[in-house]
Amino acid sequence: MARMHTRRKGQSGSRRPSTLRTPEWLDKEKNAEWVENKVVELAKAGNTPSMIGMLLRDQFGIPLVKVITGKRIMDIIIENNLQRQVPEDLRNMIAKAAKLRRHLEENRQDFVSKRGLQLIESKIHRLSRYYRKKHVLPADWKYSPDQAAVLLR
Repeated sequence: MARMHTRRKGQSGSRRPSTLRTPEWLDKEKNAEWVENKVVELAKAGNTPSMIGMLLRDQFGIPLVKVITGKRIMDIIIENNLQRQVPEDLRNMIAKAAKLRRHLEENRQDFVSKRGLQLIESKIHRLSRYYRKKHVLPADWKYSPDQAAVLLR
């Protein structure tokens, strides 16, 4: 699939497991309850949902949480009231924009980065409009670069 602003194709990412069955090599002790408790524990430690999935995959050998528990990682986090105010993808874009703003304060003549900041902020506005429509964010939520540091906490 092409990228949003450049119409070029991006690099390939990781692939999901091919089968949607519980693998037979998975330990019997790692049942649905154990996985849910581990997700809650990792979320309380401050990890994001994508980081939790990678930790479960790399350290505990759990390819897909949904196959074992029947729920997504985010569903488990919401059940236990551990979700953050700003969704993870929007938060990552806000962090990227804040980093680019700091760069532009020191390098005012960097017009390529200035254009990049415009593109990132247009993605932020588009994504925030989507989340407001889906009632994930409050209806009066608005992105402002001055408040970006507060949102990243």
